[in-house]
Amino acid sequence: MNLEIWRLLFDFGMVVLIWLVQLVIYPGLCYYNSSDVAIWHQKYTPRVSYVVMPLMVGQLLLAIIQVTKNADLYTVFSLCAVLILWLSTFIQFVPLHSKISGKQDCTGIPQKLVKRNWFRTVLWTLVFLWSVYWVLMK
Repeated sequence: MNLEIWRLLFDFGMVVLIWLVQLVIYPGLCYYNSSDVAIWHQKYTPRVSYVVMPLMVGQLLLAIIQVTKNADLYTVFSLCAVLILWLSTFIQFVPLHSKISGKQDCTGIPQKLVKRNWFRTVLWTLVFLWSVYWVLMK
């Protein structure tokens, strides 16, 4: 399998995951009271990390490899988008998840997760569509 197909697979994995997070996981947190969401979150976070981290790291590594092999519009745009997604994840979302895990008053945090996650959902979808377009055009 060539690099573009591997990249497409990782992008597809991320787009499926982010839509599940946006439509099912984050909205589901809104149905818990503050103490119960903290309890569930402590179980959920490490479990979901086994799925999220390999996909995110793989996508980033593939984007870096692609840019080093051929810095064209597709590879540069893709790497920039993936880096923006990483920044968004670790600057916006990790602190919100930490508040829930820290058993602080997490009233309103699930709603913030849902609202703010639309940016990542749209951008990861665009990254995937960009990869599909690029593979089809080659």
